[in-house]
Amino acid sequence: MGGLGAIGVPGLVIILVIVLIVFGPKKLPEIGGAVGKTFAEFKKSTKGLIEDDDDSVKKVEKKSDAS
Repeated sequence: MGGLGAIGVPGLVIILVIVLIVFGPKKLPEIGGAVGKTFAEFKKSTKGLIEDDDDSVKKVEKKSDAS
């Protein structure tokens, strides 16, 4: 929450008001859903990268233990 914490609640409210004015209230649920899916996909992909790195480290440790 480092990036969101830097914006703060007042900044977030201003951004939401601007989005509401630009896109209108009918498009807001669609935009929210798209943003949610994007964050979920990003979280899933970063978790996969972290797991891949952990697997690589474990394989290297096993090889050095076997030697």
